[in-house]
Amino acid sequence: MSDVRVDGLVRWARITDPDIPPDATLKPVSDDASFRRYFRFTGTDMPHVYVDAPPSHEDNESFIRISAALAGAGLCCPVVDAADVSLGYMKISDLGDRLYLDEIIATPTAIPALYRDAVEALLVMQRVTCDTPVYDREKLQQEMNLFHEWLLPRQLGFDLSDADMQMLQSVYDYLLESALIQPQVFVHRDYHCRNLMVVADNGPGILDFQDAVVGPVSYDLVSLYKDCYYRFPREQVVAAVDHFHRRLTEAGRIAADAPLLEWFDLMGAQRHLKCAGIFSRLHLRDGKPGYLADIPLVIDYLLEVATLYPRLETFGNWLQEVVRPRLAKPEYQR
Repeated sequence: MSDVRVDGLVRWARITDPDIPPDATLKPVSDDASFRRYFRFTGTDMPHVYVDAPPSHEDNESFIRISAALAGAGLCCPVVDAADVSLGYMKISDLGDRLYLDEIIATPTAIPALYRDAVEALLVMQRVTCDTPVYDREKLQQEMNLFHEWLLPRQLGFDLSDADMQMLQSVYDYLLESALIQPQVFVHRDYHCRNLMVVADNGPGILDFQDAVVGPVSYDLVSLYKDCYYRFPREQVVAAVDHFHRRLTEAGRIAADAPLLEWFDLMGAQRHLKCAGIFSRLHLRDGKPGYLADIPLVIDYLLEVATLYPRLETFGNWLQEVVRPRLAKPEYQR
């Protein structure tokens, strides 16, 4: 069956780049949780990926603008060599196929060096200036709402009571309070092992940055070390936060007595509420059931943080007794 968007991308690519061999065909590289899709032409050694990003769904102007800002800061990311924003087509530099996730599963001994690079890049990225929106109270609240709008009623079949909603909103308010008092920096928003690439030089290669904002200093470190697709031991996470705190303090970007670990943990709870809702929505709305198997890990993260902070104890008990048992079905297992 013909794909109108892909057919259009082929025509646009051949007009944009006449050197593409006549017999080369466009093949998918990957797609992701968005509507964006990536392709390469077979039978060539051209170092480019072609992107289908429907303008009705994707903010291509932000992708182009933020790519330039990251590259300008000396970071490794796909550089946009050609684009038609109105059509939603782009030609970007090819960073290869070696995702952090694949690498750390295949070669666990590579983790220290890869994550040292990722943290160094993050420290640079937090200083990037670009025209990005602010991660304000309204946006943070909307993200957490996905938990009770998608996961609980639509995915798990909960009929939430007024008491349930009051309990959840008290949790949301607590997490908002913590997020909004943090120093504000450039935030990638999805800085994790499926969006970081192993590259030959100046790694990591940074992908999927078009939704960047100005937001809490702990956010991207949460994405990195409380990853929804790979779990690090708690002691390793705490050591990483402590190292990051020292680096920020040395650079004069955070106070030595700032409660970074607490900010990190509570920021993680905000993110994982959002992710649980998004994974459900990807299944129910977008026909991507593979993300269901990622829900138990984010619930486990929420349970873990609830044991560490007394104001989350009631929420943690509710998750354990009411929500967790419904995730025992095969579709939620890896």
